[in-house]
Amino acid sequence: MGAFDQAIPWSTNGAKGCRKFLDRVWRLQEMLVDSDTYSEKLMAMMHETIKKVSLDYEAMKFNTAIAAMMTLVNEMYATGSVTKAELKTLIQLLNPVAPHITEEMWERNGFGSGMMRAPWPQWDEAAMVKSEIEIAVQVCGKVRGHIMVPADLTKEQAEATLASHEGVQRFLAGKNLVKVIYVPGRLVNFIAK
Repeated sequence: MGAFDQAIPWSTNGAKGCRKFLDRVWRLQEMLVDSDTYSEKLMAMMHETIKKVSLDYEAMKFNTAIAAMMTLVNEMYATGSVTKAELKTLIQLLNPVAPHITEEMWERNGFGSGMMRAPWPQWDEAAMVKSEIEIAVQVCGKVRGHIMVPADLTKEQAEATLASHEGVQRFLAGKNLVKVIYVPGRLVNFIAK
């Protein structure tokens, strides 16, 4: 609902939201895939979440730690499956703020003897580097879609390759390309007349 050291008005909707989130975490068990590693799709996000939650707990920023875990759970649902390693890590990250449900999930899934003896998950900076990122594609300032590009794509490479992308060609058909604006990691804008 907010930072614990700030005054906020109490709302029962906040409690409903917490319950809904914990229900979604519980239902992840129905999507469980037998793998002791993070999936390639979620590898970077898992390490980013471990880092964010660990640092936020130390700074007593519980609301932002929970928000990071909510984002991770949303991505797990979007992926359609969750590995045992991913679920185990999520349960460990959630344990300080929801100990009862996480202890039950830990035991049900056979993650070992007692969660209190398990080491805290560690993040790997190298694993947080994504090989591909999604950027917005604009034509004359209007967003026309999103495409996946290499994370290290340079401006020169963007100008040379992205104009010939099939999704972009639709909007540039019959127009004269005047300028390409590329903001690394964010967007590409094609100015055409």
